[in-house]
Amino acid sequence: MRVIHLIGTTPQNRASLETCARRNLQNVWNLFRPRAYLRMKPMRTRFHNLYLVLPLVCFAAPLHAQDAAKILNQYVKASGGAHALSKIQTITLEGTVAAQNGAKPGAYTFDVKLPNRYYSEMVMGDQSWIESFNGKSAWHQNAAGEIATLVGPDGLQLEAAARYYNSRLLNPKKNKLVITYVGAAQVGGKDASQLEVTMPSGAKWQVFFNAQSHLIVKESALLGGQNQEILYDNYRPENGVQLPHKIELHRGSAIYWIDVTRAAVNEPVGERVFDFPRKSQVQLPDLKALFKQIDANQQALDKIKENYAGTKIEEETDYEGSGKPKRPDVRESTFFYLDGTEVSTLVKINGQPLTPEAQKKENARVLKQIDELEKSANKKASSGQKDKQVQKEEEDEDISIDAFLRACQFVNPRRERFRGQDVLVFDFEPNPEFKARTLVEKVIQKLGGVIWIDEKALDVVRLDAFFVNNMKFAGGLLADLQKGTRVILEQTYVNNEVWLPTYEEVHIDVRVLLVKGIKVDGTTRYSDYKKFNVETLSTIGKPKAASDPAANSAPATAPAKPQ
Repeated sequence: MRVIHLIGTTPQNRASLETCARRNLQNVWNLFRPRAYLRMKPMRTRFHNLYLVLPLVCFAAPLHAQDAAKILNQYVKASGGAHALSKIQTITLEGTVAAQNGAKPGAYTFDVKLPNRYYSEMVMGDQSWIESFNGKSAWHQNAAGEIATLVGPDGLQLEAAARYYNSRLLNPKKNKLVITYVGAAQVGGKDASQLEVTMPSGAKWQVFFNAQSHLIVKESALLGGQNQEILYDNYRPENGVQLPHKIELHRGSAIYWIDVTRAAVNEPVGERVFDFPRKSQVQLPDLKALFKQIDANQQALDKIKENYAGTKIEEETDYEGSGKPKRPDVRESTFFYLDGTEVSTLVKINGQPLTPEAQKKENARVLKQIDELEKSANKKASSGQKDKQVQKEEEDEDISIDAFLRACQFVNPRRERFRGQDVLVFDFEPNPEFKARTLVEKVIQKLGGVIWIDEKALDVVRLDAFFVNNMKFAGGLLADLQKGTRVILEQTYVNNEVWLPTYEEVHIDVRVLLVKGIKVDGTTRYSDYKKFNVETLSTIGKPKAASDPAANSAPATAPAKPQ
C-alpha cells in the first residue's frame, strides 16, 4: 500500500486521510462501470484498485533544459510575443495546393481553435483528404471519400496535433508538454535547432527552429498513421502574429506545395467545421429505450460469457515525481466469467511463474471468490430479490440511464464498421444546461468522449471517455483529478455470438491531499479465448473445450469445470 508522507501530520492522520481520498476516488471509477450500459470489468491497479483515468503527463527534467527554454523564448518573441500568442483563439490558413504528380491544383484549408480543435483539408479534382479532431473524437476522409472515426494510435496522433497547434508552445507544463533539446540541425541548408515535443498520449513531434529568425521552419510527426513532414517559409505578420505563407507538405511518399492566400487570426470558426460532415451522419435512435434494452440484455449476455475462458496480460507503469517511468509491472492471468463477474487466476509476475506456494494461495483465493459468487447467486435465486443493502450499494456505484441522458448531449451520430460489425457511433459531451446536484451527476457532467454500440447484439463494443473539466473532492483538499482523465475499453465479437473484452487502457494522474501526485499508465490485453461449458466450479484446472479445437489451450491454472 502506498503511504503519502505529509510534513506535520501523524502516521495515523496520514493513513486516515489517504483512506478517505482513495474511497472517494474509487467511487468515481465505479461510475465508469454502469450496468445500465456497460459491463466490461476494469483492470487491476496497485493503487488500491483505483481505476481512474488521465492521459499520462510526464514532466521529466529535459536534457539541456536551458537550451530548450532559450529556444522557446526566442521563438515566442519572434512569433509576436507571449501576450499576442496567448490571445489567439483561432487560426485559419487557406490557399492553393499543387501535387508532385502534376495533378490539377486544388484548395487547402487549415483551422485550429481553442481548446483542442483541429481541421486540415486538401481538395484536388474530385478527391479530398480531411483530418479532424473535434475535441471528443478524431476522424478522417480518405481520397475515396470514405469517412471514419480514427481509434488507437491514429486517433491519438490527431488529438496530439490539436494540442500541439493550440498550445503555441506556451507554458509547456500547463499544456502538459514535455519539451527536450535534441541538438543542432540543418533545414534547407540553413542552421536550425531541433526540439522534441512529447504529448500526454506519448506522441512525439520533432520541431526545428531557424537559428537566425527563431521561427519554426520544419515539423515532423506521425499523423493519422502516416509520416508527415512540413516545411514553412515566407512568414508574414497577421494581427501581430507571424504566420507562414508557403508550406511544403511531405505526406508519406507524396509531396504537396501550398501557397497561403488568406491567413487569419481570431476570426470566428464554428464548431461545425470540426465535426463529421452531415452527409455521413444518421438520426440517433431513442437512446433511453436503447440503453434499457442493453441493460435488460445483460443477464443473457452474462450467461453466454460463462462459456468462455481466456488469458489476460496487465501492464502497469508508475511514474516518479520527476516524470521518469519506473519498471513496468506485468501480470499474466487466466480468467473466466461467473454471474457477470470476471474471475481471474494470477499465474505469472513479470514473466516468472508463481512459486508452488504462491500459486496454492492464489488458487485458494479464487476458490473462495467462486464460492462467494455461487452463494450470492443462489441467495438471489432463492429470495427472488437482492438484499436491500446490496441493492443500495450497487445503485450508488452506477450511473443511471436517466442521469446520463440528462447530463450529456449526444452529437455526430454515424454508422460505421468496427471489428467487422456494423455499429452506431456517437460523441457525447456535457450538457451545459443541466444542473448537477449529486456526486454522480457532477461526475457525469464532466464526461466527454465517444461510444460505439452494436444495436443488434445490444452491447457497448467500445468506449473512450475522459474528463473535460477538473474533478475536485472536498475542494481539492482530498484529491484533484485534472481534465483529460481517461479510459479506453474495447471488445471483440467472438464466435458470432458475444462481445468479449480485448483491450483496456487507463491513464491516471491524480494529486492527493494537495501534495502527493500519483501517475499510473496501465493496459490490459485479453486473448486466447476458449469456449467451454461451466456447470459447477469447485476445482482449479484446465477448461474442457466444447468447440474451437484449433484454438490454443488455456493455461493449466485457469479455474474451470471439474474433469
